[in-house]
Amino acid sequence: MIELRTPAEIKQMRPAGRFVADVLAQTAAAAHVGVNLLELDALAHDLIRRRGAESCYIDYHPSFGASPFGKVICTSVNDAVLHGLPHDYRLQDGDLLTLDFAASVDGWVADSAVSLVVGTPRDEDLRLIDTTRRALTAGIEAAQPGGRIGDISAAIAAVAHAEGYSINTQFGGHGVGRTMHGDPHISNDGRAGRGYPLRPGLVVAIEPWFLETTDEIYTDRDGWTLRSADGSRGAHSEHTVAITDDGPLVLTAP
Repeated sequence: MIELRTPAEIKQMRPAGRFVADVLAQTAAAAHVGVNLLELDALAHDLIRRRGAESCYIDYHPSFGASPFGKVICTSVNDAVLHGLPHDYRLQDGDLLTLDFAASVDGWVADSAVSLVVGTPRDEDLRLIDTTRRALTAGIEAAQPGGRIGDISAAIAAVAHAEGYSINTQFGGHGVGRTMHGDPHISNDGRAGRGYPLRPGLVVAIEPWFLETTDEIYTDRDGWTLRSADGSRGAHSEHTVAITDDGPLVLTAP
């Protein structure tokens, strides 16, 4: 079911958006060479406790997950692009790291993701990350009242295709509200003018993610982490966005 939020409810969602943005900023700043992924998860967990927020991940067990997630932040490294389960791994120079975080504050959820390079970057990684960021910006700009979900999808795809990246459509954006994942689904590829109408009050997570040389993924043995089929690297950018009468409002802006 797709739910529309009142202006008052969107205002109530803003603290969750600010909190998610702050946690991502602090965990990204802590992601140095030699830092363990479990340390980043512990930092995010501590920030949740101090804020009195609730994790959207720790007990999360959808049909595609092998078990409850058990951690509070997704840490995807190099060929991992989505749902990276934190484990005993120390970041190395040049690693491409994606941090994806969602939490509930006062009953409202926000969801966001960033990709970054730890230490010395490769030009290919910076290009990939920049493409996801520009695709996210394009998708947000297309999220105008009176438009359609397909407008967002087409805007994201145009940026990816212009850079020569193919697009996996198994996972994409989604509705956000009292829970982390809801309707409508927002594919990262689609046709403008198609799909559910973009009405004021609709709140969605827009999340372009691309792999360097493939659009095929597989699930790691941990039952969660999604990796590229050919070992190429992936990047992911995401914001929670409310459709308003005045246009898109980014709730997870830093």
